[in-house]
Amino acid sequence: MTQHRSPRTRLARAVVALAATGIALTGAAPAQAGVPGHTPPQAGRPGPAPEFSVEDWDRDAYRGQVEVVKEAKNRKPRDPDTLSGQVFDDRNRDSVRQPHEKGVAGARVSNGEEVVVTDKHGRYELPVRENMTVFVTQPTGYRVPVDADNVPQFHYHHLPEGSPELEGGGIAPTGELPAAVNFPVVEDDAMAEDEQRCLIGGDIQTYEQEEVEYARAGAFADLAEREDYTDCGILFIGDIVGDNHALYPQTRELTGMLNGPAWFLPGNHDLDFDAPDSEHAFDTYRAEFGPEYYSYDVGDTHVIALSSVEYPLEGEKGYNGSLDARQLEWLRNDIEATDPDKKIVLGTHVPLLSFADESSEKHQIDQLTEIYEMLEGREVVTVGGHTHSTEIMREGDLVAGWKEIYGIDGLPFDHIVAGAISGDWYSGRMLEEGYPTAIQRDGALPGVLTLDMLDEGIVDSFAVRGDDGSDLMTLGLNTPQYRQWFEENEDLKKKGGAQPLAEPLVVSAEDAEQSWLTANFYTGDTGSEVEVSIDGSAPVAAERTQPMQGEEQRSGAEYSDPTAAQEQLVHGGSLADRSMHLWRLPLPEGLAAGEHTATVTATDSHGRQFTEEIVFTVR
Repeated sequence: MTQHRSPRTRLARAVVALAATGIALTGAAPAQAGVPGHTPPQAGRPGPAPEFSVEDWDRDAYRGQVEVVKEAKNRKPRDPDTLSGQVFDDRNRDSVRQPHEKGVAGARVSNGEEVVVTDKHGRYELPVRENMTVFVTQPTGYRVPVDADNVPQFHYHHLPEGSPELEGGGIAPTGELPAAVNFPVVEDDAMAEDEQRCLIGGDIQTYEQEEVEYARAGAFADLAEREDYTDCGILFIGDIVGDNHALYPQTRELTGMLNGPAWFLPGNHDLDFDAPDSEHAFDTYRAEFGPEYYSYDVGDTHVIALSSVEYPLEGEKGYNGSLDARQLEWLRNDIEATDPDKKIVLGTHVPLLSFADESSEKHQIDQLTEIYEMLEGREVVTVGGHTHSTEIMREGDLVAGWKEIYGIDGLPFDHIVAGAISGDWYSGRMLEEGYPTAIQRDGALPGVLTLDMLDEGIVDSFAVRGDDGSDLMTLGLNTPQYRQWFEENEDLKKKGGAQPLAEPLVVSAEDAEQSWLTANFYTGDTGSEVEVSIDGSAPVAAERTQPMQGEEQRSGAEYSDPTAAQEQLVHGGSLADRSMHLWRLPLPEGLAAGEHTATVTATDSHGRQFTEEIVFTVR
């Protein structure tokens, strides 16, 4: 494993040593961005990070629910084909519209297809479908309420007879159409500030209670200590559980630890697998967390959360990365109703595109080019999960699979795969912090993504679970001895059980000419640079193994992360045999026998620098 001279965290030392709707019924009307307390280096960065603070989230949070008016006095007979109501400023925060509380004009309300804008009194009307979720897009400058678990309350399910019989439970019968559905919001100056900080959490994916405790001790303990996401909150981008709906209450218990809103979208492991059709494929998820897809505004940012899993498939088993026609129509309407000057964060579970699954149609989105057309001319970043890898892909990046499947010649805007809170499904060796190593399939460690939505642009950063955001690189040595060991043991992927490689940081003088120092820079991208200084010599630029210039995905022993692979083949887990953020440098000729120290400095595309050291021996 990498041997650092000065490990900065307990996690680094461990790795060195070898993540229900409430309805009110009434009878009438080292310093990295994304880590609190840190100020990142400014070189190459588009402006200073904004200040974020909250005095006491538990005390000050706006808690409440949607107002569902079953019967109203002095109303004309209700139209069974139309749902109406108001978006109103809930001045006394009781979730009930009072005569003196004004409506909010210009708010957007949707039934999952049509998008309407409220009039000057905050009123809206929408067509009715039997199975629909009506929701308000949180307006700029306002907050929707959250429940006791910090889950936003901004929607109403209309399913008169309830879900078909589902093992997960689904949605209980909602009965006849209510007289009105009113959406309370409260005005908040902080929500109108242009610059915001938005967090993204990948697959929590707990299969059992033990894994809930791993998530609690890891990413959620980190989030509970942060107070910089109170306004925009955190969006959890699917696979909330691992095929186990019974753990949704435990997930809510985790989000109750947070200091901001916990938004959700569904993933393939949140499906009702016994659903008779796609109309009800996420009913149990909807009952717990809200709409399958929706949007919300904060400051100068418009966040879109999409449902990117098609299930069941006609005549086939499994699922597919896709959006149905109704959701596509809603997306088109939502984007058209959004101020063209707003930045857009497009969240999905199955990513629009990924490096890990670049040649798979199932694990990317069928309607990619149609979505690109809708977003043309907008300032956009898309974030996905699903792949259990961390990928920062920039405008213009390209690999062969994308061109072959979709015919594109490069990304039109930044695409990010945000990693997984569960990492590699909570696999690997247990650490003293109370969770396993869970090294992902690309060699990166689990963590949480931060997006700083600045006037000058969108700045992404990442903090590894249990770390302050400064530990983003793993170093290693790729030698002929390692490659032979890798090939002899690669069949043990997932299972583990290999005997550890003897002396992984020792190389013979003869083999040194066929060896590389490796640096896995988790957030490395097309604009990143990695330099290596050996024994204090002038730094030399290392080469990125995957240039992202249209080439095929490169994999195998010579493109692997030797540090990660040695952990995974010994202790179990996926195999880091390919990565879009691995750099390597051939050992220089004529290295003398003895111990050598390599100092590796990685600079990301925002100008932030990270430095690590590795000690190796030539014999």
